[in-house]
Amino acid sequence: MSIAAGLSPSRFHRYVVEDAMPEVLFKVDLNKPFTEQDLVGHNRWHPDIPAIVSVNPGAVFRIECKDWTDGQISNNDSPNDVRDVDLSMVHVLSGPIWVNGAEPGDILVVDLLDVGTLPDYEWGFTGIFARENGGGFLTEHFPTAQKAIWDIQGIYTRSRHIPDVKFAGIPHPGLIGCAPSAELLAQWNKREADLVATNPNRVPPLANLPNPKNAILGSLTGAEYDRVAQEAARTVPPREHGGNCDIKNLSKGSRIYFPVYVEGAKLSMGDIHFSQGDGEITFCGAIEMAGYLDLHVDLIKGGVAKYGLTNPIFKPGPVEPRYSEYLVFEGISVDEFSGEQYYLDAHVAYRRACLNAIEYFKKFGYTGEQIYLLLGSAPVEGRISGIVDIPNACCTIAIPTAIFERNVLPS
Repeated sequence: MSIAAGLSPSRFHRYVVEDAMPEVLFKVDLNKPFTEQDLVGHNRWHPDIPAIVSVNPGAVFRIECKDWTDGQISNNDSPNDVRDVDLSMVHVLSGPIWVNGAEPGDILVVDLLDVGTLPDYEWGFTGIFARENGGGFLTEHFPTAQKAIWDIQGIYTRSRHIPDVKFAGIPHPGLIGCAPSAELLAQWNKREADLVATNPNRVPPLANLPNPKNAILGSLTGAEYDRVAQEAARTVPPREHGGNCDIKNLSKGSRIYFPVYVEGAKLSMGDIHFSQGDGEITFCGAIEMAGYLDLHVDLIKGGVAKYGLTNPIFKPGPVEPRYSEYLVFEGISVDEFSGEQYYLDAHVAYRRACLNAIEYFKKFGYTGEQIYLLLGSAPVEGRISGIVDIPNACCTIAIPTAIFERNVLPS
């Protein structure tokens, strides 16, 4: 007998719609900027950003997130908003969430129970960032801003800007992690400043150093805000705490094990993607969207030392699109401009694989920009296929042929 049997129609509706949904601990209004939300999150990493909600181990709850740019990108056909996006505002993150009992050296266990869109926001975007404003993996080949808008229908998506393509999404948070300790934050800032100092005038820069402009730091105000804004790390790279890892397989049903660095763990998240290709190569390369995450948390006391964690580890969930036929493009570590031979350089080899794929699909009526956007957003598989056969690394990118509604096979 169903648990819902015998309920009145109104009670049944509440049982199905409301009781089935976890409590929303962080709610967003998509019509308001992040600083005007009822609960204000953050867009920097620092241990002194106050937590805004608390949960016990074992809790199940929902967190809503704005898109990573705080609504700077619109559902239209102009790429000017991507060209002009203010990167000092990103990533807007929901949190921090205080987990009662969490202490440095523990492992925070996070189950991603569900990921989805918000009502009246069933769309997303993919952008190629201008070389002068962030760039991307192939910025020397595609230096100007471009944009694709995606309409989301259930598990599927298609774009009016990339015709004859349709695929199932693999929704996931691009960014999720715990707060760093003061000592870890100092290490990040030093090593990234040292890197920038090797070529301080590079465009785009080698790293994004702390920048108080447009820093959002939860409830901090006054002198404490000023101090933290000067010290806080930007959210762009992945680091030891997780952060902006952009792992497409971190989807529904995944379990993540985070090292805890501060009391309460201070878990935060955002940058939800409807889909992404391995590498997220255009930098804004996933299908970016606002959405929700349903989570369950727990603790493994003393787990960091017990299991030797330096970075998070995770167990993928069982819900992913399954494609069985691919076209696979190889690339080797030889520079496409100079012909210079690199020694086992996977970065160069993967770039060459992507460029080979783009050149191929241009023969089937697509522009290079359309395929570049597609490689970042569709569920394509990137691999380091060989990393020992001197002097060439060999990387591959595999594109599922079933996502195309036109024949793209050699004949």
